Amino acid sequence: MTRVEVLQLLVSPAHRLAGRPSDGPSPGPSDERVTRVEVRRGLGLVGDRYYARPAHRNAAVTIMASEGLPADADLRHTRRNILLRGVDIDSCVGATISLDCGAGPVEFAVKRAARPCAWMDVTIGPGAQRALRGRGGVRCTPLSDGVLTLGPATFRIVAGPDAGS
Repeated sequence: MTRVEVLQLLVSPAHRLAGRPSDGPSPGPSDERVTRVEVRRGLGLVGDRYYARPAHRNAAVTIMASEGLPADADLRHTRRNILLRGVDIDSCVGATISLDCGAGPVEFAVKRAARPCAWMDVTIGPGAQRALRGRGGVRCTPLSDGVLTLGPATFRIVAGPDAGS
């Protein structure tokens, strides 16, 4: 079990990074970053634009490590859902992980890498897409219901690569 910190949570009902990056992002709601999020097994994050969408059920939640981001970047720049400090989440592809913020563990199947796109050069800065290769986070399927909150948490690899370490 590893002690981590949940730095940011993002639940976005709108698709702000659509179209051509040169046109810039669409204005988003003022409440995209939240302090608490409800996770639903097989569906995603309640209120998020990917929640219960059949095309996104196998990758409805994205988790990213803060260590891969510049200090002034946040989840609104990357369109990831959960920003953690203290774990190399990018190395967990193929694993089942558990994140417990104190209300009980929430399990996720880590399906694949969340590849950075050309939008990163617009929202973070020139060269960000290239710099984030291999550190863009992971796309996950929630395997249990639960609640995640900002602050200290425990992280565990339940099954798959490096389970139990």
